[in-house]
Amino acid sequence: MSKIKPSKGAPYARIMGVGGYRPTRVVPNEVILEKIDSSDEWIRSRSGIATRHWASDEETVAAMSIEASGKAIADAGITAEQIGAVVVSTVSHFQQTPAIATYIADQLGTDKAAAFDISAGCAGFGYGLTLAKGMVVEGSAEHVLVIGVERLSDLTDLEDRATAFLFGDGAGAVVVGPATEPAIGPTVWGSEGDKSDTIKQTVAWNDFRLGDVSKLPLDSKGDVKFPAITQEGQAVFRWAVFEMAKVAQNALDAAGITPDDLDVFIPHQANMRIIDSMVKTLKLPEHVTVARDIETTGNTSAASIPLAMERLLATGEAKSGDTALVIGFGAGLVYAATVVTLP
Repeated sequence: MSKIKPSKGAPYARIMGVGGYRPTRVVPNEVILEKIDSSDEWIRSRSGIATRHWASDEETVAAMSIEASGKAIADAGITAEQIGAVVVSTVSHFQQTPAIATYIADQLGTDKAAAFDISAGCAGFGYGLTLAKGMVVEGSAEHVLVIGVERLSDLTDLEDRATAFLFGDGAGAVVVGPATEPAIGPTVWGSEGDKSDTIKQTVAWNDFRLGDVSKLPLDSKGDVKFPAITQEGQAVFRWAVFEMAKVAQNALDAAGITPDDLDVFIPHQANMRIIDSMVKTLKLPEHVTVARDIETTGNTSAASIPLAMERLLATGEAKSGDTALVIGFGAGLVYAATVVTLP
């Protein structure tokens, strides 16, 4: 017989509060067109993006995270000292160690909260939410702060016609805490590593450091390009449209609900055509509010779902207590979907 005492966590977990931060600089498509041969109409028709936000030097990964987290903590009605763990999902914090989460936890004023970073691309928020739910139910933390944050403008090749217009910067955060009834459903998640080359960094950091020009991409001036994110657009589109709709349906099934039971759909803001295709494939009823934050925010990877959630609640398009399906998918290729009750 085991001598280990059982955990004493909450019976369930819920999202208690949400917060977001978008950089002050708004970048219209016209700025993107300065470096690529395209048009505003082409960008809008291909992606649905009209504008995106790009961070200034002062709007660092940490600074944006702290702003979004402060709003989420206030929205949850708790104090920073009550946060027991901080989980940060990002691919654009360029210091390998220590984890940026430790700095954020300290700056927020937590009481020595556990803190760590995860790298799961555009599915990172879903991964973090799942970990937070487990911590609250297991009892290792009563309240967990989950942050999705990116400065993808730092990883954008502005001369790449296929990706230059896609990415934006920002941070979204939620507080996950105890609940007396189910409010975060089972997560359907996974990875397809055989497709990892479809979204990737153009150059590994060690190759970039060595600076062998014969192996590195050059810009129009002949200078070595900084590592950027590249993708095989058509392959990613097909995968997202056909495979992720199945994952979304599996998440509904796991939660024991149907599309008719949904109030809100918050997919990763990757591409408006992908979002519209998923809505059609899932046969979502007209009463379901669909997040289309990508139009003015662009693709912010791990930050996109909490940013879209925050905007829907702030504008009144969604309300507290609504049932929402959230799904993230991206580089890896990785994915995570679950049904949640909105805070």
